[in-house]
Amino acid sequence: MAELESPNVMPKLITFLSSLLQRVAETNDLNRQFQPQKISVFHGLTRPTISIQSYLERILKYANCSPSCFIVAYVYLDRFSQRQPSLPINSFNVHRLLVTSVMVAVKFMDDMYYNNAYYAKVGGISTTEMNFLEVDFLFGLGFHLNVTPTTFHTYYSYLQREMLLQPTLNLAESSLNIGRSLKLHLCFNEDEASHQSQQQQQLAV
Repeated sequence: MAELESPNVMPKLITFLSSLLQRVAETNDLNRQFQPQKISVFHGLTRPTISIQSYLERILKYANCSPSCFIVAYVYLDRFSQRQPSLPINSFNVHRLLVTSVMVAVKFMDDMYYNNAYYAKVGGISTTEMNFLEVDFLFGLGFHLNVTPTTFHTYYSYLQREMLLQPTLNLAESSLNIGRSLKLHLCFNEDEASHQSQQQQQLAV
């Protein structure tokens, strides 16, 4: 989408995604007391000292990928959350999930991309760990990597709408409305969203 190429759009998108992921992670941190959560290869022993926003800004700066990759990475994170309910996004795994989702999106979307060693350096982890994360992420997605134009448009439109509403809505309320359970899926059921989008397009004809 041409809009994503605008120099002002990506910084706003990164800031919003960071705020959203921060809220989801903090909520799931609290839920750990009440709901069992698996420990996976994405979990660090401690919370990273770098903020989610700074980490995303670092990825944006050094990944040299098309802006669309960040939307696709967001779709992948949502799919992962819905397919792996026992591995909700929290403060211990959000950074590794982010760099892995972006790397996988770049490989799927862009004609040119770096090797895993490069993305490992961007993410501040070892190449061996990056390789393990990629494999686990792919299996966690069930290798469901294709993102149709309808799905892409649905997710991007959702983000645009939320970014416009952000100044007037409490972020906590906005984030809580995104999920359908305490696991806080990042967005919504993809099949339902695509169906609704198709219906709207038909009505507009």
